[in-house]
Formats: sequence, C-alpha cells, structure tokens
Amino acid sequence: MKRFFDIFLSLLSMIVLLLPMLIVALLVKLTSKGPIIYLSERVGQGNKLFRMPKFRSMRIDTPVVATHLLQNPTDFLTPVGSFIRKSSLDELPQLWSILIGDMSFVGPRPALFNQTDLIELRTKHGIHKLVPGLTGWAQVNGRDELPIVEKVALDAEYARRKSVRFDILILSLTAQKVLRRDGISH
Repeated sequence: MKRFFDIFLSLLSMIVLLLPMLIVALLVKLTSKGPIIYLSERVGQGNKLFRMPKFRSMRIDTPVVATHLLQNPTDFLTPVGSFIRKSSLDELPQLWSILIGDMSFVGPRPALFNQTDLIELRTKHGIHKLVPGLTGWAQVNGRDELPIVEKVALDAEYARRKSVRFDILILSLTAQKVLRRDGISH
C-alpha cells in the first residue's frame, strides 16, 4: 500500500509541480556556475548508497559535509540557494527517488555517506531496514537542530509507530512546517 501511494503521489506531484521545477532549474542555472541538480551520495535502505538529487543551492566548491557542520554555511549558498532551501524547493527532484523506490515520502531522512556516527547508531537500532524519506518524524520534531541521539530516537519511534495514519500526520505536519519555514536556519 505504501509503495503504491509513493508511486501515485510522486507521479502526480511531478506533473503538478512541473512548472515550478522548471522555474527553479532556470533560476539555479542563471545565477551560479555548475549543474542544476546536485547528486548527493546518501545511505538508503539496508545501508546501500544511492544518489539523491536536489536542486543545487550551494556553490560547487562547498565541502561534502552536512550543512550544519559547515563553519559559515551561508557563505556557500548560491544567490537563490537560501530561498530554495527555506522554501524546500531544493528537495523537489527527490520525487524521482521516490518514484524509482530509493526513497519514500515518509521515513528517516537519508544520511550522507560520511555521517558514520548517525549510520552506526541507526544500524544498531534497526532503522537502516526502513526506506528513507523525503520527510520524517525527526524532521517535524526539530530537523537539523536535533542531536544525533535524539534524531535516532525519533527515527526508532517512527519505526515502531509506522502506519498509513502516522505517515499522513507526518506529511501534514511537514506541510505546516514548510509553509512556516520552521526549523530552517539557512
């Protein structure tokens, strides 16, 4: 059921959001050097690596670390980077990852390949068995401000409570947070 929902909703979303995605792509291309799409090496289900697409919001010389680990992340933003990150428009290409099954709409947010502490703790708690999500329980409860231990505890809670009803709650809370731009620092 969840996979059917992911396929249906990702296809529908890509059709409905085609024009905004084209506008964002054009803005990225016109305001900075480099590709429109950034392929981020992420850890998926079973700790398998996959390439997660995002509209590029950072300069091409940005170190490959979690953004909150950069000393001055705003120094690396492209001219439209702050806007597309705060509005979560940079995440729209992940609809493709949902369509092909690398991701789901709801699940633990995929870790960067080099976030070994997060990956190890998630593996210890069995969270690596889940399909990563565009949004998740940890995202609606603090996003990047959460310490890793707390993030993993929320991911584990999601694994225990996982249901269609809980996913719908998380999606609705995500929509509210995106509209209010809660938990986004850059």
